[in-house]
Amino acid sequence: MSGITLSASVRQNLLALQSTASLLAKTQNDLATGNKVNTALDNPTEFFTAQSLNNRASDIANLLDGIGNGVQILQAANTGLTSLSSLVSDAQSIANQVLQSPTGYDTKSNVTSATLTGASATTLLAAVSTPVTGSAVNNDNTTAAAITTATLLSGTGGSTSNDLSTGITTTDTLVVNGTTFSFVAGTSSTGTSIGIGDSVAHLLSAINAVTGGTSSVAGGAITLNPTAAGLTLSGSALAKLGLSTVGDGLAGQTLSIASTGGGTATALTFGIGTGKIATLNDLNNALAANNLQASVSTTGQINIVTSNDAASSTIGAITGSATSSGQAFNGLTGGAPIVDPNSQATRANLVSQYNNVLAQINTTAQDASFNGVNLLNGDTLKLVFNETGRSTLSIQGVTFNDAGLGLSTLTAGTDFLDSNSANKVLTSLQAASTTLRGESSALGSNLSIVQIRQDFNKNLINVLQTGASNLTLADTNEEAANSQALSTRQSIAVSALALANQSQASVLQLLR
Repeated sequence: MSGITLSASVRQNLLALQSTASLLAKTQNDLATGNKVNTALDNPTEFFTAQSLNNRASDIANLLDGIGNGVQILQAANTGLTSLSSLVSDAQSIANQVLQSPTGYDTKSNVTSATLTGASATTLLAAVSTPVTGSAVNNDNTTAAAITTATLLSGTGGSTSNDLSTGITTTDTLVVNGTTFSFVAGTSSTGTSIGIGDSVAHLLSAINAVTGGTSSVAGGAITLNPTAAGLTLSGSALAKLGLSTVGDGLAGQTLSIASTGGGTATALTFGIGTGKIATLNDLNNALAANNLQASVSTTGQINIVTSNDAASSTIGAITGSATSSGQAFNGLTGGAPIVDPNSQATRANLVSQYNNVLAQINTTAQDASFNGVNLLNGDTLKLVFNETGRSTLSIQGVTFNDAGLGLSTLTAGTDFLDSNSANKVLTSLQAASTTLRGESSALGSNLSIVQIRQDFNKNLINVLQTGASNLTLADTNEEAANSQALSTRQSIAVSALALANQSQASVLQLLR
């Protein structure tokens, strides 16, 4: 073969044919693989750049499974929260049934004062005298009758029975709210000087000027009703007029009741003015914070009883000047309430229903897991979003069993006994409901973040793969055209080589 010598034209045509064949083979390989860059020899820069992009896309794709699991874990927790909210609503419904049930007690704890003659819903401050009886005599030694609006004392030698006949003299005084009334001889009354021979009406008018109230004579007794000031009485004429501190309508007295059913201890001062108690409405407004309420009977007795909110409680200790010896609230102690068995049986059943709901809250929280992770049972979810591990999201779980929600099981015979105990449970349930809403909002926000990152990663993978493809993929139309052109070139090169060989053969023939 070393002895074969090729002409320059043959050699040139042969090299052209080899080059065309090589290009045609590469073009056909590009068409077969779909890539224009198949190895680093084809284009090192594009090959290694595309490889790097594909590797990153592959790494991110591997993270999608973990992100997908995270989405399902969050959705499982969200499903659990929805169920827990429904169960808390059921528990609230049960507690509300307690408020709508009968009180649960035949008799609630209560106390009743002694009779306060003249006391009524509109005034607790009346001072009332007792009718004059035969124990007193007129100054003419006849038996006295009940008090009317006649003169304070009958004239000498008279036998009128319609006077006070109590032996009032010019040395007597009557002090009303710090104002001293003196008695003088005669029938004239001026200011605080009251004529012994004047009528009872003039005395009452003078007292009204001091108390700002209304006073009257009825049923043989004097009644003093202050409306603009307190009522304090003293003086030597007090007993002679039949007025005394007993039955004075509590004016100026104090009454304290210790905390009842968790209420605010009550401290009362009876009288007229800011912060003082003058009417039944005043009294009830002051008692309300201590779970108590009051009423006044037609005979003037004040009854204080626990409200429905604290029906299971006993009235707290009662103290104050109104409990002193001879006073209206002396020696009073609230008795324990008397249970209504049927109502309490109903309430005990509601306790059982409530505890069943709490048991379901516990099991629901335990079951809200996915792939072994439970965000409602204290687990933590950590998600990685990029291939370097620097982009992450950690979601701290919560423990939403009954204790975690601030709820606890109830005891029949101890809980749901009255409205206060039901309201206490309702307060806890409302707090639990608020907690669930807050966690649901936080969970929804995290779920949104994870889904956004999931979509972002999917799109980023597509971007990376597209970029890599743009560097390595062949344009089939272009490669097909190249293949056709190279085939044509190869055919021409073969023909040229054949012609060159023919030309060389002709020259050799002439030499022969």
